[in-house]
Amino acid sequence: MRETRTTEFKEKITNTFLKTVSAFSNYDGGEIFFGIDDNGDIKGLPDVKQACLDIENKVNDSITPQPDYTLELQNNDRTIKLTVKSGLQKPYLYKSKAYKRNDTATIEVDTLELSRLILEGKNIRFEELPCKDQELTFDILCRKLKDYIQIETFNQDTLKTLNLYNSAIGYNNAAGILADKNHFPGIDMVKFGENISVIHKRATFDNMSVLEVYEKAAEVFRDYYQYEEIQGADRKKVEKIPEAAFREAIANALIHRVWDVESQIRVSMFDDRIEIVSPGGLPSGITEEEYLAGKLSVLRNRNLANVFYRLGFVEIFGTGITRIKQLYEEGLKQPEFEISENTIKIVLPVFEENLNLTEDERKIYQILSRTMLKPISEIAPYAEFGKSKTTQLLKEMGKKGVVKIEGRGRGTKYVIK
Repeated sequence: MRETRTTEFKEKITNTFLKTVSAFSNYDGGEIFFGIDDNGDIKGLPDVKQACLDIENKVNDSITPQPDYTLELQNNDRTIKLTVKSGLQKPYLYKSKAYKRNDTATIEVDTLELSRLILEGKNIRFEELPCKDQELTFDILCRKLKDYIQIETFNQDTLKTLNLYNSAIGYNNAAGILADKNHFPGIDMVKFGENISVIHKRATFDNMSVLEVYEKAAEVFRDYYQYEEIQGADRKKVEKIPEAAFREAIANALIHRVWDVESQIRVSMFDDRIEIVSPGGLPSGITEEEYLAGKLSVLRNRNLANVFYRLGFVEIFGTGITRIKQLYEEGLKQPEFEISENTIKIVLPVFEENLNLTEDERKIYQILSRTMLKPISEIAPYAEFGKSKTTQLLKEMGKKGVVKIEGRGRGTKYVIK
């Protein structure tokens, strides 16, 4: 057993654990074990009953408001487990300060994070706050509603129906994000050459309707990852990366990002992949496993998501990640998803069809995809089969047209076609 983001050990009872009670109450909950040292070794407490009273008194007297917790004796009544649940009345303060967990450490939250906790405690989202710009126009939203769902009349009642306006506060931040011109960040797109020191194109879309940002990002995408092939009298559109997957990833980034930071969504385009990084980790109440499996959807910006849903850009029930995975089901390389405390990253590889490769052949393919033209002596060490089987697999892949084989004898080299 070791310390984690949601687990902490305390060999003795001192007031320092109260910061962690604040952190667990403010976020995802956790457990504090008393009588166990930092290495996870049981040391025991001299008087566990008195220790329980001390812990209870310290929590009740020092944390505001009252957190939700339980105490349990463990290890033959030698240690105590304090279980703290995520609270509804955030922020939970210790000495007038709110705390959060940073890996295995407990730290004070900054001003921005404190404001988020206050809003969460009041069950208010950033997108529902009054927008600082109240002189807004919605020509783009009006046009999209007309084009996609045939809404002919657009007025203030339309904005009220979409939860973008009410008479008490005027336009909210969701309205500002959708307005033709606004103060919100957008997307920064960069097409790199052979390395990140070579930039072929850079396009930044800021301070405009999120709907326009969405479409302009798709236009830049098509410039680099789509082309036409002439087959007789016909023209065939070829997608190096499925546009549907890119649109899902961009919509996901726009809908689920945090909008209270001056940070753009970053789209890095390479010859073999696209990387999309959006500000803000997962919303509270959803785990990485649930997010990636599409088991649960927690909308950080539900009003914005509602507009994207009505226009048919996304499915409202959080199926974006699942749909991206489905679009790559027949591909050799699969999308990658990286989640940190402050960002979500989606990597979309260039689509390469799985030409009926066996499981072993797929492993060899993955090795070759990281290298240029290589002899067997430089491939076999990375394979788990040995030189003889690796050579045979490469020959079979050559017959399938997946691998190009050059040279003879010891000079034979292999590369993905």
